[in-house]
Order: sequence, then structure tokens, then C-alpha cells
Amino acid sequence: MSAELIKVRTVRSTAWTLALTFILSVGLGVLFCLGIRHGFDRMDRPARANFDPVTTGLYSLTLGQIPLVVFGVLCVGTEYTSGTILASLAAVPRRGVLYGAKVLAATLPTSAFSLVTVLVTFFTTQAALGPHGTTLGEPGVLRAVVFACVYLTLLCAFAIGVATMLRSTALSLGIMIPLLFLDSQGLGYIPKVRTVAQFLPDQAGQVMMQAVRPDRSYISHRDFGPWTALGILAIWATAACVGGYLVLRRRDA
Repeated sequence: MSAELIKVRTVRSTAWTLALTFILSVGLGVLFCLGIRHGFDRMDRPARANFDPVTTGLYSLTLGQIPLVVFGVLCVGTEYTSGTILASLAAVPRRGVLYGAKVLAATLPTSAFSLVTVLVTFFTTQAALGPHGTTLGEPGVLRAVVFACVYLTLLCAFAIGVATMLRSTALSLGIMIPLLFLDSQGLGYIPKVRTVAQFLPDQAGQVMMQAVRPDRSYISHRDFGPWTALGILAIWATAACVGGYLVLRRRDA
């Protein structure tokens, strides 16, 4: 754990990716919410009825999560790219111990960083929404904020598992980033695609961050609630991490 934490702390990509996550989440969130605030009265009736200030305020995480995914992938992928995985395995022959230390060394700092990022994003965006904002004391808001932190942490763990299975930084990012943007391209709203797309990690994350569940007729409605979404994301992250462990244990470096 000490060695893996030193790796995470000392490489330059850690500071850059985490800083970019924070800047995108807070900066874009404020700009987006200022636009919503000034255009709220021009929204149609269904949009106002299903308006969720928490989801709106944390919507910028859909872009802010990309550098965080890059961080998770780099924690493992660069060792295969550079060949230093051989030195790591020579120092720690027990691959399960090595892999567990890598996962913890990345997810523990991510959880603390996510807490700070989500809270700052929440408070600044709610201030930007003005009279349309909310507070942590409102029903479902605190749960949505906590789940947003959990979402970012589990997404990082998912990225680590994928990178370990593929053993390639470029290939891992080439698969994960388009996957996270699948819904933003409108494919998630095609009925037949939506049936499957709603169970993808990023879509489960969107449901986890909802304080107001939209009507069935509304475009952002999903067939499950926040707690089920948490279970779906946990399954994705666990499956990826287990898959990464099996590949690391059974294949040559």
C-alpha cells in the first residue's frame, strides 16, 4: 500500500487529472445552472414539473468524470505501457496483494477527492440556481449528494478493473470514454437502445444523483430508483475488478 500510494502521489498525471475533474465539475456546473436560472420561465410545463435542482447542479459531473476515469486507467495502464509491471511483480509476487493495493491506493484518495468536489459543486451550483436551488435538508438531497460521491469512486474502480483486463491505456480509454458518452449522443433515448443503455454505469450514476424521480412520460425517466442504481453500479465495478484480478493472476506480465 505504501509503495502504491507513493506511485499515485508522485506521478504528475494525478494532479492534472484530479484538478481537471474539479475545474470541469464546478466551472461548467455554475455556467450551466446560471443558464437554467435565466431560462427557467421559458421551460415547458413538463420540464418545470420534473425539474430536479440536484441533478441539474451535478450534471457537470458527466464531463468531470472523464479525467477521473483517465486517472483510474493510468493507475494501472501505464505500468503495462512502460513495462514497470515486471518490477512491481518482482517486488510483490503475490498478485492478489499487489492488485488489491493498487485498487485501494486509487479509490481511497478518489473517495476523499470526490467528497470535496461534489460538495463544492453542489453548493456553488445551487447558489447559481438562485430561487430554483435547494438545500441539503430537503428530502432526498443529502442521499443524492452522497450517492454522487459513491458514483465517482465506483466509476474509478470500474476503470481500474477495465484497464487491468485490457492491459492497455489507449484501448481502455478508447472503450470507456465513448461508453460514457453513449447517452449524451441521444442513443439512450432510442426506445430499443434505451432498454439496455439505462443499465450502463453512467446511466445508473445519473439515477443515483436524482432527488426528484421524473414521471414515466419524461425523457430522463428510468425503470429503477436510486438504490437499485447503486446496486447496478456496484455490480459493474465488482465485475470489472474481479475480471482484472483473474487476468492479472492467470496471464503473464
